[in-house]
Amino acid sequence: MKDAKFQYAFSEMGITVSQVESLLGYDENGEREIVQHMIEEVLGEAEHLCNIRAEYRIYDDVRLDNTDRSLTINKIRFDVKEAAFSQLKKIESVAVFACTAGEGIGKKSRELMIGGDPLKGYIFDVTGSVVVDAAASLMQDMLAASLIISGLKITNRYYPGYCGWSVEEQHKLFKLLPDNFCGIRLTDSALMDPVKSGSGIIGIGEHVEYTRYTCSYCNRTDCAYRKDSDKAD
Repeated sequence: MKDAKFQYAFSEMGITVSQVESLLGYDENGEREIVQHMIEEVLGEAEHLCNIRAEYRIYDDVRLDNTDRSLTINKIRFDVKEAAFSQLKKIESVAVFACTAGEGIGKKSRELMIGGDPLKGYIFDVTGSVVVDAAASLMQDMLAASLIISGLKITNRYYPGYCGWSVEEQHKLFKLLPDNFCGIRLTDSALMDPVKSGSGIIGIGEHVEYTRYTCSYCNRTDCAYRKDSDKAD
């Protein structure tokens, strides 16, 4: 079993105004310039609010069941569903990961929403989600780089709550991680605290593949990230 921990600066995330604007869903209209200016303000403030961390732990004890499309890690069974299973079926091990933007940006978002500035609060909320995704991508790149010498590759990352995988299985995922892993606490309702956090798995193996966009494998149509990938294909 191998662990790795990372601490990132906000500048390493490479987040742009257009990236946040795209997830907000604003089209060409008279409000766009106002929104863009507000995003710029939020990005400037977010740099001082975020405490960006990521960690992973690799498990070699994995088993896949073709009958029920399940994945067992260290004797804990996960009903990952067809979309993820199809990409994980050639794995030899799994990295269980978590990443967070820290408490500050989520707290700021809530304060603004309660305090009468819901739009700016929402922009902080979306920006926090973008930070978590960017941190996960950096962590994933570092994991991939560490495996090259061994001739191993990685799959995409998969999260409970996506592609049919029940968010309730977050509880089982956290059983594989020590307390306070990446500074995250899991609530009884399977939500993470800090709220701007993420956790999931990445498959590892000699014959696995990483696919930049996997929306075609997922039947979720209300995902904001689907819009970006559809545009890029």
